[in-house]
Amino acid sequence: LRLISNLLLLLLSCCVCTAAGYPFKAPLDLDVTPRVTVLSSGLQGCRRFQSSAVNYSTMLLEAESERLYVGARGAVFALNASDISASSALTIEWEASPEQKRQCLLKGKDNQTECFNHIRFLQRFNSTHLYMCGTHAFKPLCAYIEEKMFVMSSQPEEGRDKCPYGPTTGYTALIIDEQMYTASQYEFRSFPDIRRNSPSPTLKTEDAPTRWLNEADFVGSALVRESLGTSSGDDDKIYFFFTERSQEQTTTYSHSRVARVARVCKGDRGGRLTLQKRWTSFLKARLMCSLPEYDFHFNMLRSVFVMPGHTPQDTLFYGIFGLEWKNVKASAVCRFSLSEVQEAFQGPYMENQDSDSKWKEYTGKIPDPRPGTCITDALRAKGINVSTSLPDDVLNFVRRHPLMSQHVQPSDRRPLLFRRTTDYTHMAVHMIQGLDGQKYHVLYMGTDEGWLHKAVEVEGQLHIIEELQLFEEPQPVKNLLISAKQMSMYVGSPSGVVQLPLSNCHRYTSCYDCIFARDPHCAWNGAQCVNIMSHVDRSTLIQDIQHGSRGCENTQDDVVQRSRSVRVGDDVLLQCELSSNLATPLWTLDGSELQGYGLNSGFRTGTDGLLVIEARQDQSGLYTCYAVENNIKVAIVTYNVTIRLDLPPPPPHPSSERPLPPPPAPLLPHSELLSPRNMEAMYLSLITILGGLCVVLTVVLVYVGFCLRVGHRGKYSLRAAAAAYPNSKKHNRNKKQHRSSSHMELKTISSHCNGNGICNGVSKQHNGDIQDGGFLQIVPGEGHPSPNKEPPPPAPPLPPTPQLPSPECDFPNGLSATLPSVLRRMNGNSYVLLRQSESESMSPLCYSFAEELNRILEKRKHTQLLPRPDESSV
Repeated sequence: LRLISNLLLLLLSCCVCTAAGYPFKAPLDLDVTPRVTVLSSGLQGCRRFQSSAVNYSTMLLEAESERLYVGARGAVFALNASDISASSALTIEWEASPEQKRQCLLKGKDNQTECFNHIRFLQRFNSTHLYMCGTHAFKPLCAYIEEKMFVMSSQPEEGRDKCPYGPTTGYTALIIDEQMYTASQYEFRSFPDIRRNSPSPTLKTEDAPTRWLNEADFVGSALVRESLGTSSGDDDKIYFFFTERSQEQTTTYSHSRVARVARVCKGDRGGRLTLQKRWTSFLKARLMCSLPEYDFHFNMLRSVFVMPGHTPQDTLFYGIFGLEWKNVKASAVCRFSLSEVQEAFQGPYMENQDSDSKWKEYTGKIPDPRPGTCITDALRAKGINVSTSLPDDVLNFVRRHPLMSQHVQPSDRRPLLFRRTTDYTHMAVHMIQGLDGQKYHVLYMGTDEGWLHKAVEVEGQLHIIEELQLFEEPQPVKNLLISAKQMSMYVGSPSGVVQLPLSNCHRYTSCYDCIFARDPHCAWNGAQCVNIMSHVDRSTLIQDIQHGSRGCENTQDDVVQRSRSVRVGDDVLLQCELSSNLATPLWTLDGSELQGYGLNSGFRTGTDGLLVIEARQDQSGLYTCYAVENNIKVAIVTYNVTIRLDLPPPPPHPSSERPLPPPPAPLLPHSELLSPRNMEAMYLSLITILGGLCVVLTVVLVYVGFCLRVGHRGKYSLRAAAAAYPNSKKHNRNKKQHRSSSHMELKTISSHCNGNGICNGVSKQHNGDIQDGGFLQIVPGEGHPSPNKEPPPPAPPLPPTPQLPSPECDFPNGLSATLPSVLRRMNGNSYVLLRQSESESMSPLCYSFAEELNRILEKRKHTQLLPRPDESSV
């Protein structure tokens, strides 16, 4: 049975590891590591806005008036776009009434999140007014805002056809020429809708006999004015982006949900009889964001950003995609062109014979004019000037064939970026021209834990320039906006709004650091890294976005120079901090690269520096640390290390609070007392004397305690540990009544000793008995048994005296500590050098050296580390 249970546990652990690690393999050029990590304490130029409100999820930026409008829960704010932390913020309070909150509770909604007025929509209506909508505790309302005075200019109006009921329901909306287009799941119906609400004619999507939308979750929408500069007289179009339940029939892969793009024509007026008050131009197609060679299909669309071009045909759509499995963190960024979307809408249609069957490609005859097209000059020439003039056979075909067969493929037919351990939530894109004359797209992507990743696209791939921690407490990024005029990024979150500069070039302190960043905003001017937008004459600036390695060959960077003097046999740590996550350290000694860092080499290397173990005189010399990035070596720091036999002890640190004892008198240079053998004898003698004193004191204490107990005068009694714990609780409840007769009780607590006499103090009991290997702890108890109570149970036998550790004792985690003959010192700190145990026979509950190290490193991921610890803290 034990064998079967072990096999089952092994199989279960394999399944869990496989599920947690999926996708288990990804192309290395897509899973990009951010070059620089900046914690919230190191953010520069950061401004914040917070109030008593929460959930700052809706934002509107007015570049002309330099205002940032923010919608939160129960309030709307008008902030100064140049400095959102300024005290000039204007506020409109708009809370749900107590009666409406009570009605919300009666509907079974959550009074902590849902029964409030969450502002879901905030946009400009005309030149003088804004328009906003809120959930209003599951009874949506909308209202106009007079911009100049920033007050509600009218009583709120019904909003159930314009705004969703809940704060988290998928939703997108636009106001175009004072007409409102929305897409969401309204009321309590089981399916969503795309609507034009006002003014008339109002239009919506069809739900019978063919449902056009199937559990759609909307994330964004955009207007593309395709009528500009067109020779066909085509109409403007509105594109909607969402994820819905799959309807296609396929033999290659199966997914329950897929990403979509849908479009309608702005001039659509519906049909005369067929599709009356329904869209006549609605079509939808699938957005593909996948890696077929790895069988990765990202079907969940989380966010979309529309990047306008010089012409409507140059419009680009950037999307953030995720996997269907909620317990797997992964994100992909795909880019689509408008021409690819138009090509899909010009392709074949899909159809289904009945409501229970899957959709497949339609191969029959397509009526003329082509169903789903907007009104063009060619149709006007045939006398079809509005959609109400379209023939019934065209409208019937549109009703039954809203889905296109051709998929919209991303640029380069693969994602720009894939991140295995990150969930991106929102994104924004900024275009800037580099010094090489090319235009680069800089992407800003927020995560579900409050980080902001800045990346630049170079030849179809993303290079993550930096990752910024926006908040100390993890929270999702709710919205992102870019102001090219203010050169700022605005981030909405549950707790507030953050304003950041689009770039911080002064973060890069050397020429190569500035070039390696590959930030299109930054360039090296010979003395520092500067923002190119602030320089009119750019002829002397150095920048290399394409390769990130050229231009600094003739520059001289300052190298930090330090000196170290240590004794022979001591260990010394030469620190070398690399600011780039993409750089690797390289150490040289007197110009020659250090080869090998094995157990017997005397060196250990890591990302924090080089450790010289048991230094020898032949290891003296000039040590240089290089950061290797993009195949270029950049010197960071040099150490002139001198290893001597007669080095005096280091002086006390000036910042030490406790006075140190005076140093011993200097000995003769060639005194035999300094030999390692004599030093070892001195240490052993000192330890023997101290141990003897401890034994004498122990005997005295035991004798005194025995005498006190025999004379019945003591205030201490021994009681079983199983009864001591509840009695101590009872004593705490009645301590006022028994204060005069209180005493202290000795309680045995077992411990986990790891072989060196160190115990963790965890109490263990089994059926009221006390395990061996414990120690005594003093806890409150009673002095003498009360005549009305039973006498206490007899005391348990004292635990055996723990054995002192042997000179070399094994630890339960697979490590062994060799007690050194001379205590090792590093910058004034004493330590014991741990080595891996050579014994292969370990307890099944023990961990190997590698396993224990992995557990420690896993815990360190979630701890805040000092950005630049001083050397004495290593």
